[in-house]
Amino acid sequence: MSTQITFEALGFAPPILQALKNSGFNNPTPIQAGALPAGLAGTDVLGIAQTGTGKTAAFALPILQAMAIAPLRSRRYATRALILSPTRELAVQIEQEFKKFGTGLGLNTVLVVGGVGRTGQVNRMSRGADIVVGTPGRICDLMSTRHLLIDQCQFFVLDEADRMLDLGFMPDIRKVVAALPARRQSALFSATMPKEIAHLAEGLLREPVRVRIESAVATPALVEQSVHFVDSNGKRHLLAQLLRDPAITSAIVFTRTKRGADRVALQLNAEKISATAMHGNLGQNARQRALEDFKGGRVRVLVATDLAARGIDVVGISHVFNYELPNEPESYVHRIGRTARNGAKGIAVAFCDSTELGYLNSIEKLTNVKMDVASGTRPAHATSAKKPQAHPDMIIRKPKRPQYAGNKNFGDKRRPAQRAA
Repeated sequence: MSTQITFEALGFAPPILQALKNSGFNNPTPIQAGALPAGLAGTDVLGIAQTGTGKTAAFALPILQAMAIAPLRSRRYATRALILSPTRELAVQIEQEFKKFGTGLGLNTVLVVGGVGRTGQVNRMSRGADIVVGTPGRICDLMSTRHLLIDQCQFFVLDEADRMLDLGFMPDIRKVVAALPARRQSALFSATMPKEIAHLAEGLLREPVRVRIESAVATPALVEQSVHFVDSNGKRHLLAQLLRDPAITSAIVFTRTKRGADRVALQLNAEKISATAMHGNLGQNARQRALEDFKGGRVRVLVATDLAARGIDVVGISHVFNYELPNEPESYVHRIGRTARNGAKGIAVAFCDSTELGYLNSIEKLTNVKMDVASGTRPAHATSAKKPQAHPDMIIRKPKRPQYAGNKNFGDKRRPAQRAA
């Protein structure tokens, strides 16, 4: 799809054009070029695109333009636009994008997410909002107490719908959609389109314009990919060794589990390599602080799970390390998409032990790229993963029933008369 169209030609209000210029947005990305004309015309949009393609602006700019043309004051606890995001981090970034592009419009944007106290969010909603960005759980929470009213909502956006499905948010989403007015403009964006999401889109959107941006999985030309074949016990030492390279200015290390992220971050700090973990078990303030420390360069390495890192857009990430390969090859694509942004080059390094060979084969098949072997030897066959042993303190042992020799009725809870019978 051509991106020759310009923001000026689309007729955006001067404050929006100035904000785009100040942010370094010169021409629309493919997803923006496809979605913006439809959004500006008031048409529903179904967008299929990965993160990092500029889709936030694709749905934010038409909403801001409509509000610039027809400014209205929302009643108490009500909002004119509602944007649902699967994670708190992504919701924060979306809200920041709305504020950045809406500079000079005087709009009131409210962030509604879990992990922090609801009192401040209720207080901000009491004045009414032009735009609410939030996660499904806290949105439904405020709706249940009527501290968020969406019965007059004009714009609704469901972002990263496939991730919503993965996280089990569909019941909450249905509650939200049921409370929306029939007359509204809606948009749904998703990286993939499984049957459940396609069915949801049919019920949510009316004659939508469909914009599909092909995934970069087939042509990850800007990401240099390599793999180290190493046993699981050697990963810790190898990671620390590689991260001592001063050329690695900013890196994300991916693990499969939250406990794994904590463990790797502790190990790196013990090796005098500044690192912080970010995952779903941390409170919102702790997660935000970890992200801000990473963005600000106070720590060089962010150790994260797939969910925590979904949607993170940090400029200048030079390396992505797959400390543990994901069991879904699409997750690998999302991971390495954290680097090589905006035309820059990036490096993706994978660690693979013999139990992960099947994951590696699936990734190479999906991306159509055979990774360069940086060290070790590719195993001829995958081996079975060892069953993880629980920490002794975490083992719950079922107490044994005491045995008393010579008492055949021990443990029989029937009364003596019943036993005799």
